[in-house]
Amino acid sequence: MSIPSSIPILDSIASCREWRNKAFDEKKSVGFIPTMGALHAGHLSLVRRSLVENDLTVVSIFVNPAQFAPHEDLRAYPRALPQDLERLETQRVTIANVERTPSAVFVPAIPDMYPSGIDQDVARQKGAFVELTGYSHQMEGTSRPTFFRGVATVVTKLFNIVQPTSAYFGQKDIQQALLLRKMCRDLFFAYPTADQVHIVPTERDPVDGLALSSRNVYLSADERPFAVTLYRALQAAESVWVQGATKKECISAALAVVEQGTGQAASKGVAMELDYIEMSDSRTFEVLDDGEHQQSKLLGEDPVILSGAMWVGKTRLIDNIVIGDISSALLV
Repeated sequence: MSIPSSIPILDSIASCREWRNKAFDEKKSVGFIPTMGALHAGHLSLVRRSLVENDLTVVSIFVNPAQFAPHEDLRAYPRALPQDLERLETQRVTIANVERTPSAVFVPAIPDMYPSGIDQDVARQKGAFVELTGYSHQMEGTSRPTFFRGVATVVTKLFNIVQPTSAYFGQKDIQQALLLRKMCRDLFFAYPTADQVHIVPTERDPVDGLALSSRNVYLSADERPFAVTLYRALQAAESVWVQGATKKECISAALAVVEQGTGQAASKGVAMELDYIEMSDSRTFEVLDDGEHQQSKLLGEDPVILSGAMWVGKTRLIDNIVIGDISSALLV
């Protein structure tokens, strides 16, 4: 790969395995951040966490066709490898007077990752795929029924290639991160083990709290001020939940914020449409009963995932808040 970078670029599975074998020989720990590129401050927070906790850190950049449905934005998904490499080059921490920077960037090609070929239509796909039965049809899986199949498949491939000591994911994609923990547990991954799949708090815009996302670049200048409506709705639901409200009352509080925000956006010519807001059990992802209330859930020490998705113009945004003892969901 001809793009100049001070960080070694591994553009084949063979070169990545050679790099990893050297790390094994040197008995060095390896932290891994799988990404689809278009890196932002949220990704970089994962990189810094890995730099602190591992001898070596590797980042993968691969836009995975298998997690896009036929009608979704695979071709339009932002790709900015030169800028991604520049951002990674600025990341550094000092541990015991030794400076650590990202050690490698793995940039595989689609034919390498899918030797049997890949089609966005699941019915036409051939080869080996990974599914987590019973856990991937709720929450985001309701709107994107093939998404987690694509995620689990590509992350399995990446884990088998990189064999990381630890892996790092952002809380913004909470269901994805917890599913990957379950996958590592159920399939007995040694690299990483389930307890070494770390979930890092969501990075937000310091002014309005919007969750950072690669898809935020799709928002127009007129749409951007209204993109935070979803997060404010989730905050409203959280506020009444911790006061002892029922799940139904929490969702009503959130919907009131959405209705107000949608009306304000419409007055400015901005279209917004709610996909969903729900409260789910963090272990099963099942939706809470309408009468469920804060005290009963916390007595059972089960965190609650308050999550949602909303369209702002043509951009679909997701967000979540985890309520309760997050350590029992292994979110550290």
